Amino acid sequence: MSSITFTIIKPEILTRQLEGEVVGSIIKGGFKIIALKKTKFSEEQAKRFYAIHSERPFFQGLVKYITSGPVYVAVLEKENAVNDFRLLIGATNPEQAEKNTIRAKYGTNIEQNAIHGSDSDENAIIEGNFFFSHFERY
Repeated sequence: MSSITFTIIKPEILTRQLEGEVVGSIIKGGFKIIALKKTKFSEEQAKRFYAIHSERPFFQGLVKYITSGPVYVAVLEKENAVNDFRLLIGATNPEQAEKNTIRAKYGTNIEQNAIHGSDSDENAIIEGNFFFSHFERY
């Protein structure tokens, strides 16, 4: 049974013009892109999107980083989407990510780690709806 996950291709990937390679890796990983758009987070949007981290010391840096340039946001479909996507992108810290994962290949450091992936089926729906507002469940 197919499910969805949500991703953000982060600003440094667009700055380095690597979005084609990242999208290609996602497609080669067996994911179907069911919604995709280029956007730029406002500070208010970033604070709402990352509200779960608002008490963490890295919150302000995260908001500043994610608003620093355009991003691609996407809803992806695949069987076992959340878990399979997390395997495809690798550990949050690119230095600890498995070889050939998106973060190992394209991430710069723990803050500029190339890509976001939902951590649960529930959050995939919430995050997808943040930008596309029509994903109830898959």
